[in-house]
Amino acid sequence: MLAAVRRAGADNHSVLQIHPLRAAGVTALAAQARAAAEVGDYATAAQLFDQALAREPDAPDLLQDRAEMALAQGEWAAAGQFAASALRHGPRFGALCARGWQTLAEIAYAHGQTDQYTIDRQHVDTCRKPNPSGE
Repeated sequence: MLAAVRRAGADNHSVLQIHPLRAAGVTALAAQARAAAEVGDYATAAQLFDQALAREPDAPDLLQDRAEMALAQGEWAAAGQFAASALRHGPRFGALCARGWQTLAEIAYAHGQTDQYTIDRQHVDTCRKPNPSGE
């Protein structure tokens, strides 16, 4: 599931992407959390993302990262809440948008909600904003 979410972001070749500015302390916490996640230590990563979110509670990228840690741990309700919050506070296009909708799609799939899965997957596709010049 986590791989599918990350693929959705990596495969989103939107001409537009949003990258937040943040305080160095939050950047360091997020980097530590991502390093923990890379080695499969999702519990530690979740704790570090929680600390970062305590400082920047509406940061969509941190909310989405936290959603992915909850997803990796099978915490469906938390994953859905974090992803929905990331989508509420974040951009309506780009990789972060695609990751959020894919998270919700994975949760729907895990619960056998095929209609909701299809709807969420369609939203993933709307996160891509093609280059108007056709490139």
